[in-house]
Amino acid sequence: MTRLIQSPDGTSIGRFAFGTMQFGGNADENASAGMFEASLAAGITHFDTAYNYTDGRSEQILGRLAAPHRDRLVIATKVGYDNARATTLRSHFDICRQRLDMDSVDILYLHRFDAQTDLGETFDTLAAFKSEGLIRHIGVSNFAAWQVMKAVAVAATRDLTIDIIQPMYNLVKRQAEVEIFPMARDQGIVIAPYSPLGGGLLSGKYSTPEASGRIVNDSHYATRYGVDWMHRAAADLSDIAREIGIHPATLAVAWAARHPAGPFPILSARNADQLAPSLAAIDFDMDDALYARLSALSPTPPPATDRLEEA
Repeated sequence: MTRLIQSPDGTSIGRFAFGTMQFGGNADENASAGMFEASLAAGITHFDTAYNYTDGRSEQILGRLAAPHRDRLVIATKVGYDNARATTLRSHFDICRQRLDMDSVDILYLHRFDAQTDLGETFDTLAAFKSEGLIRHIGVSNFAAWQVMKAVAVAATRDLTIDIIQPMYNLVKRQAEVEIFPMARDQGIVIAPYSPLGGGLLSGKYSTPEASGRIVNDSHYATRYGVDWMHRAAADLSDIAREIGIHPATLAVAWAARHPAGPFPILSARNADQLAPSLAAIDFDMDDALYARLSALSPTPPPATDRLEEA
């Protein structure tokens, strides 16, 4: 059974979250507030940030916006992007809570796997955070399945659990289906995948040569989504969206949420207008036929055993 994650007043997280990586960067205070209020109005209560988002402005803005609603929200942040040593985790998490102006957070993620630091040291620190009442749930982000299971084993020796994971997942990035999703279902771990729009590729915004955005301006995103078949899949998605009268972003987000593993996608945008089609996915009922049609636009990754006859 998947672990239950609730806000301080017992409100369960919905099927979607909102990621504040743009707060204080591409989204100024007003745009951030607009997206926060639109997310609340759509029923979202789970908000995600990180120590290194926009030099801390993301946490500061989220903290101010969340304060009047704190008890009914699930607030997540991340530490350990550079390393997961005890001194780093402690100092960075202290700063996170100061920026958020919160005594505790509901979820604390390890932002990525640190092969140079013993997991025992890392989880001793997380155990201390939990015993001090600073965190309620532990998550891991950008971990491979074997890294999650290694963390699960080490955590168990300290009476801790990994309650939630945050992998990348969208129609053109489906590697999580191979081992991460089955592992999470087996272990009862909540899946909160990020980037359901593929850096904006699946929104249709890059369909013209003059388009601008992260895939054009950011070398990391350009490499991540710089494969011809991905752009063909995005174009085909837009064609289907036009055919049925739905924004392609709505279809992309609804598809990411439709997987049988029951993921809770993290939505994001630069402003409320850009966010609206993603929020529309909350009420969009994708049937089996449409899900299969969209899934066929990209290669289904082979099973972990690579025995295609058993897929």
